[in-house]
Amino acid sequence: MDPTPDARILPVLYQLASLATQSIEPQAALGEMLDLFTDTFHADAGSIALLSPDTGHLEIEVQTGLPATESYHGLKLGHGVTGWCVLNRRPLLVPDVTAEPRYIAVRPTARSELAVPIYDGDQVIGVIDLESDRLNGFAPADLTALEQLAAEAARVMQCLWQLGHLKEKARQLESLITAGQSLVTKLEQQELFDTLTREARNMMQARACGLYLYEAESNTVQFAALTNAIVTPLPDGPLPFDSCLVASAIQTRRQVAFTDIQSRDYFDLVDLPPDEALHSVLATPMLFEGEVLGVLAVFTERVHRFDNDEKRLCAALASLGAVALENARLYARVFLTEDTLRKNERLTTLGLLAAEIAHEIRNPLTVLKLLHGGLGFDFADGDPRRTDLRVIGEKLDQLEAIVTRVLGFAKAPSSLHSRWSLADIVEDTLVLVRLKLAQGKVALRFEPPLRPLFVDAHKGQIQQVLLNLILNATQAMPDGGTIAIAAGEEESGGLHYARLDIIDTGTGVPEAIRGQIFDSFLSGRPDGTGLGLAIAKRILVSHRGDIALIATSSAGTTMRVTLPLA
Repeated sequence: MDPTPDARILPVLYQLASLATQSIEPQAALGEMLDLFTDTFHADAGSIALLSPDTGHLEIEVQTGLPATESYHGLKLGHGVTGWCVLNRRPLLVPDVTAEPRYIAVRPTARSELAVPIYDGDQVIGVIDLESDRLNGFAPADLTALEQLAAEAARVMQCLWQLGHLKEKARQLESLITAGQSLVTKLEQQELFDTLTREARNMMQARACGLYLYEAESNTVQFAALTNAIVTPLPDGPLPFDSCLVASAIQTRRQVAFTDIQSRDYFDLVDLPPDEALHSVLATPMLFEGEVLGVLAVFTERVHRFDNDEKRLCAALASLGAVALENARLYARVFLTEDTLRKNERLTTLGLLAAEIAHEIRNPLTVLKLLHGGLGFDFADGDPRRTDLRVIGEKLDQLEAIVTRVLGFAKAPSSLHSRWSLADIVEDTLVLVRLKLAQGKVALRFEPPLRPLFVDAHKGQIQQVLLNLILNATQAMPDGGTIAIAAGEEESGGLHYARLDIIDTGTGVPEAIRGQIFDSFLSGRPDGTGLGLAIAKRILVSHRGDIALIATSSAGTTMRVTLPLA
């Protein structure tokens, strides 16, 4: 049980306790505590030093009366009076410092010293040191009183530290949420990398943060982004895996911390930024479905031991970054797929136009051949007109062969038609556009038929029709909306057909072009080609099916696709 405090320190205990209820930074609170201690014990100088969890040495936090250049820069335990107190976990009263071999002279006028360890439970976390310019400037009662004040000061500091820790965790959580919201909107990869490193550096209050991409096939690492306190050029090209610091995080698929990269052991590594102020590193792998996409590395400007909270925070941010990177890559593939589809659409159009031209040429060409064959000219063997007539006949045959090849090429080979489940074709098509729909805030609902419906079709061409209709619907809903696809069957003219209704909540088809939407080169958009629906119509007609506009208004549009059942 603590001894009863003497009357002179009761007001000091009250003032110390009141600090815990104030909105004050721990550093400022330590300064006010030291002022109270020096005033109470009439000290001429004093300091409060705390043990650094990173180095294990005493580091001065606040001081008064000491020379401005003096501070504990890594004072080892056991050194000096304060170091002895911490190492031996005992207070020490030195009536005459000139007779104390453990005393390290800092002030020439100092004559006596009082040092008391600060406890957190059973652990010593620091020391309070007071000096007097008078011999026997402190009494044994002062030692007891300072111990009591140190105990109260420790309790107050723990409260302030915990409050500061909670505030920091709240800030980091808020930053993590903000970073997550920002990352999911980044679809351009370099912008994503820069955002991720910037958010990680701010969140961890670090000096720098780097992002490394891992290429499994070549087993190489490449710098993707670096956010630093200074402008640092990034090395170009792939880096050899065995010469990279982040290789250990990739190999183990776990976070790896390095205490000080400025030591000799790290000089040969090629993936460290050329910044001598960087010391400790936490490397966190970016994992997506068990695959390492890269590493997020946080660098501090002092030797630092990363605690579990910091490691969990970096792991959460790296996971968000991995998901965002995979989304960006998938989105890039979607755009590539769309670009390929546009090219295919143009090629299909050229093929159809070539077929139409060839078809139109074939009729007059047939007439020419018939007339040429019926002329009945019979020139003599030496007459040059006989050769001319033969050449004309050969060229007419050649033209007919060219027209036949064009018509045959434009026609989809029947060997490419197969028996397909209509629901499977739709579901495979939806996989191609899911990211496009998500980016456009479009919800899609597919209602499969009550029973399996099979069609004899060219799968790629039917998917081209569906993609065109879905993308048209998306462009009609710039602020988002809903697309519903309903499958069913119907009977017409004694034949059974599969039916697909594509229903959107867009702005509808302009009334002026509703009757001509399947005409070539007719478009209601400035950037449209007017070929999509025309090609879709031709594809379905070649499949003995059809496409029709069922309904359209400002509330949405319904397009119907029909195909004969197999």
